[in-house]
Amino acid sequence: MSTTVETAIDIRPFHVEVPEEELAEMRRRIAAAHWPSKELVEDRSQGVQLATLQSLARYWTTDYDWRKAEAKLNALPQFTTEIDGVDIHFIHVKSPHADALPLIMTHGWPGSVIELLEAVGPLTDPAAHGGTAEDAFDLVLPSLPGYGFSGEPTELGWNVGRIARAWAELMRRLGYTRYVAQGGDVGAAVTDAMGRQAPEGLLGIHMNLLVTTLAGGPLPGNSEEERAGLDQIKTFRTSGYGYFLEQATRPQTIGYALLDSPVALAAWMLDHDTDAYYKISGAFVDGRPSGKLTRDHILDNITLYWLTGTGTSAARSYWENGQAAAAAAAAGQAPPQVSLPVGFTTFPDEIFRAPRSWVEQGYPNVAYYNKADKGGHFAAWEEPERFSAEVRAAFRSLRHE
Repeated sequence: MSTTVETAIDIRPFHVEVPEEELAEMRRRIAAAHWPSKELVEDRSQGVQLATLQSLARYWTTDYDWRKAEAKLNALPQFTTEIDGVDIHFIHVKSPHADALPLIMTHGWPGSVIELLEAVGPLTDPAAHGGTAEDAFDLVLPSLPGYGFSGEPTELGWNVGRIARAWAELMRRLGYTRYVAQGGDVGAAVTDAMGRQAPEGLLGIHMNLLVTTLAGGPLPGNSEEERAGLDQIKTFRTSGYGYFLEQATRPQTIGYALLDSPVALAAWMLDHDTDAYYKISGAFVDGRPSGKLTRDHILDNITLYWLTGTGTSAARSYWENGQAAAAAAAAGQAPPQVSLPVGFTTFPDEIFRAPRSWVEQGYPNVAYYNKADKGGHFAAWEEPERFSAEVRAAFRSLRHE
């Protein structure tokens, strides 16, 4: 990877250029993987299935072409700028339409800016994707610190609150005096923090994962919809929470495997929520991608982590957030309320489907709520057109405030 070096406060153009020997070394390590015996169950309850990972590895070494991903990234305006001692990588695509609303959108884990690329067109040029020019955005897609092309923090304290402050500085540095923010997964936590900090110029926020429920507080369970959501959260916490606990408590331990073996990295990144896992597994084993969750897109994301060596630093972000939450709880510090307008979309195949009552319990000013008809945890990736339509709808009323 290369970039133009100037003074720290500057915004510097960024260009991806991976040496061929790094790609050859990656393929060598994949081919040299030591494989365990097949799992003793017919589902994912023991973890990532052998057939899935071996199919992925075969495709990775024989048919996958990183250069296509590299070209896609380099076709977009990419930059880095130093904020609070860390080089932040971001994609900045301005809309061809006048009066576009600036939007900063944050990815999650195990995603990266790769998971948001398919939404760039529908958000910046909606008129070319079934929408109207009045719904266009100027789009800013930063890489979280320690993820992908962003620098790795070298000191403690880079939790979602600090990232939220960095994002406000990034938007100020880009000259935006009014803007909105969106996020899912870790990006939802960053966006939530931005809403609570309410930096000057932020008009409203939209999320597609309800992070307020993950703090463990009581949730209403009176309706059938609420009881179904509670059951889904219980399932996640009993059988789908392993990656979360490891990264929140021992990120360095898993980090050795993540930087030593591409196969270990792929397995760790696939072992997320059940819906996404089976969709990704189907793409590799049966040749049945779900929307844009194709073999190439999945490997674009995993390969980005491998080439940048950010498996460990990304895992540490969970530890940082856990430490910050524990310190706040010990001090009896409740987070400030979000007074800005809040939009929320619940996708049917998300880890849990959040009823409106839960959203309103966490946010007093819900300006938009909708139940999408398709999509899961990686909604922007899997269903970019549906996802983009939700973002446009959520912020439509804020454009002229």
